[in-house]
Amino acid sequence: MNENSSQHLGTSTPPTERVGTLGIVNYGAGNIFSLTAALERQGISYAMINSPEEFDGFDRYIIPGVGHAGAAMQKLKESGMVEKIRATTKPVLGICVGMQLLTSHSEEGNADLLGIAPLKTCHFSENLKLKIPHMGWNRVSSELDNELFKGITNGSYFYYVHSYFIEFNPTFTIASTEYGIKYSAALKKDNFYGVQFHPEKSGEAGEQLLRNFASIN
Repeated sequence: MNENSSQHLGTSTPPTERVGTLGIVNYGAGNIFSLTAALERQGISYAMINSPEEFDGFDRYIIPGVGHAGAAMQKLKESGMVEKIRATTKPVLGICVGMQLLTSHSEEGNADLLGIAPLKTCHFSENLKLKIPHMGWNRVSSELDNELFKGITNGSYFYYVHSYFIEFNPTFTIASTEYGIKYSAALKKDNFYGVQFHPEKSGEAGEQLLRNFASIN
C-alpha cells in the first residue's frame, strides 16, 4: 500500500465525518500498516491526515515513525504540519521515531526536532557491548501514574526496534526500560505522549495501550 495515499482504511471514517476520530499524521516516514491493522482489531476509528488543512477535524492524533529521526523531521516539515502539531491541545501519541520527534534534539543526523519535551534522543553507546539495534521484547516499568498504562500490568513486555533512545528524566518519563542503561520507554508532556516501543506489535498490552489512548480526553 502507498503510505501517502488518501484512502481511508478499515474502520476509518470518511472526510465528511472526521470529527471525533483519531487522525494518523501521514508524512511519509511511518510504516502504518501494522498500526492501522491494530486499530481495526480494537474497533478504533481513524483516518489519514495528509495536509495541514485536514488536521483540525480530529480529536486526537498519532505520529508514527520509522527510520532516521533527522530525515523524518525533514519530511514532517515538508508536510506543513509542524506548527499544527506544536499548537494542538488535543492528545497526541508519538510511536518509535514519532516519539523521538517530540524531543528537542537527536544525535541521529544532529537534528533539531519538535521540541515539545526538553529531552535529547541519544545513540546507544558502543561501550555497552550490546547488540544494536535493540530489537525484540523488553520489560517496561511504570515510573509515574498515567492514563496511557491504565490496566496494564507493571513490568509487561513490549516490542522494540531502535538504535536511538530518549534519555531518562523523572519529570517526563512515565515508563522506563533497561538495555545497558535505563531510558524512557514512554514520556508525557502536557497533552503529548510518546512510546519508544511499537504498541501495534506488542500483543495484548500494546492493544490495551492503544485503547487507553483512544479514550484520553
